[in-house]
Amino acid sequence: MVQSESLKKDILYSAVDDKLIEHVPKIGKRHLQCLVLFLITFIAYGFRVNLSVAIVAMTDPTANENSDIQTYPHWTHKGAILSAFFWGYIWPQVFAGYAANRFGAKWFLVGTMSLQSIVGFCTPHIAAHLGEIGVMLGRAVQGFCQGFLFPSLTHLLSQWVPHEERARMTGFVYGAVPFGTLCAMLVSGAIAGSSHGWPMIFYMYGSLGILVSVLFAIVGYNSPAVDPTISEAEKQYIERSLGHTDEKPSHKVPWKGILTSKPVWSLLVTQCGFVYGFWILLTQIPTYMKFVLNFNIKDNSLLSSLPYLVLFILSFPLSFLSDFIINKKYVSQTTSRKLFSSVGIVTTSIALFMMGYVKPDESTKAIWLLIAAISLSAFCNFGWPLNHMDLSPNHAGTLMGLCNGISNIFSGIAPLTVQLLVKDERDPVQWRIIFFLAAGVQIVSGMIFNVYGSAEVQPWNEDDRKKEDKE
Repeated sequence: MVQSESLKKDILYSAVDDKLIEHVPKIGKRHLQCLVLFLITFIAYGFRVNLSVAIVAMTDPTANENSDIQTYPHWTHKGAILSAFFWGYIWPQVFAGYAANRFGAKWFLVGTMSLQSIVGFCTPHIAAHLGEIGVMLGRAVQGFCQGFLFPSLTHLLSQWVPHEERARMTGFVYGAVPFGTLCAMLVSGAIAGSSHGWPMIFYMYGSLGILVSVLFAIVGYNSPAVDPTISEAEKQYIERSLGHTDEKPSHKVPWKGILTSKPVWSLLVTQCGFVYGFWILLTQIPTYMKFVLNFNIKDNSLLSSLPYLVLFILSFPLSFLSDFIINKKYVSQTTSRKLFSSVGIVTTSIALFMMGYVKPDESTKAIWLLIAAISLSAFCNFGWPLNHMDLSPNHAGTLMGLCNGISNIFSGIAPLTVQLLVKDERDPVQWRIIFFLAAGVQIVSGMIFNVYGSAEVQPWNEDDRKKEDKE
């Protein structure tokens, strides 16, 4: 009897749904949610980058046009200040994913974004009154707040983005990462060199962050089911596509299913390998170019930001291509995820391999290889980064928190590897070992994803009660 009633309900829901789907708006509330999430990510990555630019002007009086701007040339722990962000970043990841699943991600994201914006706005005053230690602690707090960013984003996207639009809408939100990095490099450099001085960098980003937090508090919702302003057609379109209509998030995390899942482990290994290679590029290439190629890429902010501009531009056609080949059933979703991941990993690895053979007088070639290595990783954005939502729409935030927390350990391992293996920073042979190692780690991790990875929703996505209701 229960099965019969459930079946009748499903048939009725489908019939109504088919009529309403015809009236789904091309631009709707799902797009508004993604736009605000893009702005949040854009500002968040501005906070990540702006201190790296500002600290030059903060510690060098000659770098400031305005002599009235306070500077701190006596600071001796600039490296610790820049790394302090990650002291706080790793720890909240798993809890952030669980909290998003348990309570919804909206207010966690609003709260953490507001707090890091306030700390960012107050950074000039923290530097003046609490010195290096104060700035380090402030960066650690900002890192802790950003530990909630990707688990919250992933959870919200898993609730709002229809399956048919997953690559392009998620790609748009994640496109804020390179675009935010690019803009922060250019804008922060321009402000630091102006009469306003480096404090204006933090005042501007802090103010924008608070405004975006207020905006999301007003228009953001945890899911279509709790949004009173969404049309019934768009709501049913999203819910039918995702296969769930729950108004409340699931409370129980299937840890046994997650920790014994081969697709989850392959995703984790791939994410770790990618993060390791990415951080080798981000943190060590400037040192390599300075000491081996006698060319300091940090001296030119436009050149430093160029790879991220190309990465951002590439993201749009690739996102549409990914959705197109899946929706047209040219390839399966699993094949698409593996294909895009493989292209991104292989091309990046080839560029790293070639970097090892660049001669000291070939700085131009090295720059183009660097641009290729970073920008072509855009293919990966439509591979494994979408896999958390593929495997479990109901627990995507938890999966992202788990994988992102563990994989970012490798962001710390990457520079330690260089410190261990490169004893002479001017020796190209020692750097060749680093590039080969980074390329090898990425390729092996990509092979594991190709063998064990999957884009199918896993059985543990729904709890036993829901499974019984469907039977």
